[in-house]
Amino acid sequence: MSDLTIDPQAVPSGDGCAECLADGGWWVHLRRCAACGHIGCCDDSLGRHATAHFRETGHRVIQSFEPGEDWFWDYVDEQMIDGPALAPPRSHPDDQPAPGPRGRVPVDWRAVLRAR
Repeated sequence: MSDLTIDPQAVPSGDGCAECLADGGWWVHLRRCAACGHIGCCDDSLGRHATAHFRETGHRVIQSFEPGEDWFWDYVDEQMIDGPALAPPRSHPDDQPAPGPRGRVPVDWRAVLRAR
């Protein structure tokens, strides 16, 4: 079982989902690992990289990496939890669209997600 590790000093791994950026993919929304700062895409995204990161590492707590959102989620207990302020930046840049990143999201992205 994984522990409830949150490292307020861990900086985000980047401005977007690390795996999607590496493989040319795109995401719907971004999530930040509260233990190590890994940025992954949400479960509405094709890659579901935030959940994959939890499964690979046992890092069970994420925080939204969307502007204006500060909620935390615990994968193990499957519930929202309270958490401390994490190291900045606390979201992707305001000018980065969601879904993103700009230029990679198909025009018919909603249909692509429904078809999966």
